[in-house]
Amino acid sequence: MRASMIRGRRLRRGEALRSLVRETELSVSDLILPLFVEPGKGIRRPIASMPGVFNHSVDTLVEEAKRAHDLGIPAVLLFGVPDHKDELGTSGYEDDGIVPTAVRALKEAAPGLLVITDVCLCEYTVHGHCGVLRHGEVQNDETLPLLARTALAYARAGADIVAPADMMDGRVHAIRQTLDESGFSQLPIMSYAAKYASAFYGPFRDAAQSAPSEGDRRGYQMDPANAREALRMVKRDVEEGADIVMVKPALAYLDVIRRVRDEVDVPVAAYNVSGEYAMLQAAARNGWIDGPRAILETLTSIKRAGADLIITYHALEAAQALR
Repeated sequence: MRASMIRGRRLRRGEALRSLVRETELSVSDLILPLFVEPGKGIRRPIASMPGVFNHSVDTLVEEAKRAHDLGIPAVLLFGVPDHKDELGTSGYEDDGIVPTAVRALKEAAPGLLVITDVCLCEYTVHGHCGVLRHGEVQNDETLPLLARTALAYARAGADIVAPADMMDGRVHAIRQTLDESGFSQLPIMSYAAKYASAFYGPFRDAAQSAPSEGDRRGYQMDPANAREALRMVKRDVEEGADIVMVKPALAYLDVIRRVRDEVDVPVAAYNVSGEYAMLQAAARNGWIDGPRAILETLTSIKRAGADLIITYHALEAAQALR
């Protein structure tokens, strides 16, 4: 007797069947919304290269964060845009700086919302690099105490997670040691462990006003051609005390996300970055793609690759679609 033909279509007949056997479930609880905050009041300034994304003052930031929380989004990731910059990025680690101020306001207004703070100096330095710059070269070891001081300022303000983004060697260890010695041993670190020197960061640099004034960041961010190196960096950061590791960007690095997920036991985050967001938004606004479907398909691909957490500017729109 001839064996029955294998018919994959049997389980595709109708949404109820498709839902029953679905292998990857994207949830609102997977999402983290990035937000930009600057000094002032009543500010909700559109970012031209990121339609639907805004620079906020603290008061409007609180409104946006509460909206996200009401939709079920569990966390926001804060980036500061200061009113003054200098060679050492001192406004990044002032206790009354823009990010600590925003953290305190968010924790008061929405205590159930997790507040993650990006730890880097690029938004706060006049040269736009992620550390101390001397003779055109970012100084790794001189930068570490400043990053640790920044993380500590955010911890004191009430941050739930600190997220070093600079790609300096040893920064997770330096931050972990400083936090532990200062009474914050329970505060998690989400490390940008595999952060690539990507062409997809342009819109973010418009929003954060953080483009380098000279040179580029390829001397410390990773070469897009390398995957084995990503595994080394991830394992190093876990050994130094990272509680969550991140791959950034997401879409051009789905293979890296998968390999990282297979290699480590800690949660894996992926950053669906500004350029990836802008491409989808531009195509949708021109009628070239179905925007809502493309957003969910994109985020599902990141989840399917192995990400436990997805940082995305699509979070609000995705959350509405997933409800």
